[in-house]
Amino acid sequence: MKNPEKILVTGGSGLIGSALKRLKVPNAIFLSRKDGDLTDFNQTLKIFKKHKPTHVIHLAAQVGGIGGNSMHTGEYFRNNIMININVLEAARLTDVKKLISFMSTCIFPDKCEYPLNEKNLHNGPPHPSNFGYAYAKRMLEVQSNAYRNEWGCNFIVAIPTNIYGPNDNFSPTEGHVVPSLIQKCYLAKKNNTDLYVWGSGKPLREFVLSDDIGKLAIWALKNYNEPSPIILSSGAEVSIENLVKMIAKEMNFKGKITLDSSKPDGQFRKPSDTTKFLKYKPDFKFTSIEKGVKKTVRWFIENYPNIRK
Repeated sequence: MKNPEKILVTGGSGLIGSALKRLKVPNAIFLSRKDGDLTDFNQTLKIFKKHKPTHVIHLAAQVGGIGGNSMHTGEYFRNNIMININVLEAARLTDVKKLISFMSTCIFPDKCEYPLNEKNLHNGPPHPSNFGYAYAKRMLEVQSNAYRNEWGCNFIVAIPTNIYGPNDNFSPTEGHVVPSLIQKCYLAKKNNTDLYVWGSGKPLREFVLSDDIGKLAIWALKNYNEPSPIILSSGAEVSIENLVKMIAKEMNFKGKITLDSSKPDGQFRKPSDTTKFLKYKPDFKFTSIEKGVKKTVRWFIENYPNIRK
């Protein structure tokens, strides 16, 4: 792809969208909710006809952590299905040359062979804690392939592991694990209380800094054309307990950390198969979790209370 005429980024004010802004991607237009409601097809098509993008990075979604997914299964399913159907259909109707959509590893089957492989995406139901969101996001892969088969659309799909970074949603109840823990730790320090953490702390996750995913989104838009998804991950796992300790250290939190085993852990671990990614990008250097947490905590402190929460 040489000097694309125009890249449209849906969800442009979110986690990866903000990373793309920091990368100063040329010829990019960043959409946010104020530009229109992507659950409404007429508004979505109007946006595409107005901007006439040649390429699309589709990031827009309604997302949350265990709390948000458990409380809003129907809402997450409905809104994400509508957003995805509308964006991909508008892209088809306006002759977008290439589109990349983003899913996440939480969409894989609950009972699945490890490491997670792109081929096993539909081999069973997802974990009950996020089934509404997971099924809706799985349909991105189905719709992309259906459009490729019938209309020749070059629509591709990426599956990053747990993304975190500046400008995340720091809600203690509906945010993902890293930002929600940062907010909880900040409030515990401010209020001189214990830091209560959902679950046993034993589950393992692969965390990836949003800036790394931003770089890989541009790479995939230029270079990846397979109909099957590609997992974007370093493959390095860290326990939730160790993650909490890193955040507490960066926050200079000296209080007691209490792990509440009565709360759900979610899946114990979701190691991913990075074979395909390493075939394409064997020398890519991911940011370490220590450096990433330091950067995210610093951003949070500098921008609080003007954060998404």
